[in-house]
Amino acid sequence: MPSHQLDVPALPILLPLGGVLMVVSWLLLRRRGMVSARRLATVWLAGWYAVAVIGATLLPLHLAWGPGAGPAELYRIILVPLTTMRVDDFLLNIVMTLPLAAVLYLVAGVRERRRVVLVGLLGSLAIEITQAVINLAWHGNRWADVNDLISNSLGALLGFLLLRRVLRSASGRRLLRPWSLARPEPEPAPAHRPATRS
Repeated sequence: MPSHQLDVPALPILLPLGGVLMVVSWLLLRRRGMVSARRLATVWLAGWYAVAVIGATLLPLHLAWGPGAGPAELYRIILVPLTTMRVDDFLLNIVMTLPLAAVLYLVAGVRERRRVVLVGLLGSLAIEITQAVINLAWHGNRWADVNDLISNSLGALLGFLLLRRVLRSASGRRLLRPWSLARPEPEPAPAHRPATRS
């Protein structure tokens, strides 16, 4: 019985996607009157970060379908955490989401730990569900792994803790402010000490 196969390459999709994001982000900044070299670098780096995540998690992709493709490879869907965890993959997934907090802060002004971790969790969940659907429907060659949800969320949390450490200092805030697209947060007022009588 016949089957159909398709190999989806990475670079012919990712490079044009990154280029389109660069042009669109420049147009949006220009329309808002916010074009500067640093802000442009911020949105371009954020765009290429998103492209790199797509490339690392979804591409390249081998697809097969039709009666001759055989049964779905259910072993590629891992629902039990930790038992089949590969340490190298776990660490790489943490590293992949470390920049997320900085990207969210600089592009959208997100400062709350809960929101950063939630974005990391939901983004990872969307990727894993996509991988599972592709595996079940088209015999994809990617793995849908609950361990990735854990490691991606942990990476987002660690990235937030690093960013918070930078933002605690006035010099850190001054360093990041020119790169930010969000409204600048007000500087904390110095603590007022009541005058003491002598």
